[in-house]
Amino acid sequence: MATDHLYARELGDFLRARRSRLRPQDVGLEPGGRRKVTGLRRDEIALLAGLSTDYYQRLEQGRGGRPSDDALYAIASALDLDDEERRHLFGLARAARRPTASAPVRRGPERVPDSTRRLLHVMATPALVLGRHLDVLAWNPLAEALLGDPATVPPAERNMVVQLFRDPEARLRCPDWESLALDYIGMLRAAVAEDPGHPRATALIGELSIHSSDFRSLWARHDVRENVHGTKLFRHPEAGEITLDWDSYPLPGNPGPVLLVYTAEPGSADAERLQLLASLRATRDHGTDAVIEPPPLRRR
Repeated sequence: MATDHLYARELGDFLRARRSRLRPQDVGLEPGGRRKVTGLRRDEIALLAGLSTDYYQRLEQGRGGRPSDDALYAIASALDLDDEERRHLFGLARAARRPTASAPVRRGPERVPDSTRRLLHVMATPALVLGRHLDVLAWNPLAEALLGDPATVPPAERNMVVQLFRDPEARLRCPDWESLALDYIGMLRAAVAEDPGHPRATALIGELSIHSSDFRSLWARHDVRENVHGTKLFRHPEAGEITLDWDSYPLPGNPGPVLLVYTAEPGSADAERLQLLASLRATRDHGTDAVIEPPPLRRR
């Protein structure tokens, strides 16, 4: 299938998902009698956007040609999209408008610069490098202590989304599992929008859809995230519960990997638990039976 058709199909799927979440009363329409569809009907969105029902239907079916920016603005308003969703809509539509004969997408291997690897190993906080589809490309010892050793996982499964949905212990370690799953899926959806035909994306989504009903359900929502920071609660078997802030920093490339860094507020109980985690890791690394006395943990 031509790349532009892939974008058009992704655009149609996104429009259908956003339409299904709206109720008539959300947009000032009368609910009327018993409805045959979840959410608004196509003709209602077309009416709100000032478009013909036939044209809007063709957009949802992935055969709507190349919608103008004016039509996209009208559709975005009719669907009550937020800023992230609007950017996603316009990105898909503009990609679908590109001529079929445009230059092919370049898909070079994702590489981690040696300087970034050196930086990882001098950082006194958990950090790792993620590829565009959330593959784990590199990590430091504290990230390994916090998240587990990625080297024990086959390379094809060394992925944040795969581990979240395929690891049976993931829900035990992540009290906010569903929120984290929505973030990861939204970030993966944003990456797919950049290149729907990417082999890695196709393989990931296919495998997860087969093996996880939770993934299928959440993926069908077509949520999109552009998260570059957030907060995550970890439940570590030795250090206890640790709440860390995370931030991501883009590395060279277009699109390139990102450096993901977890930090704790200095002087907080979470910082002390992170220090305990580092002490436990250092003890193992040095292969000694000596006990490293951790600092007293503050009560939350």
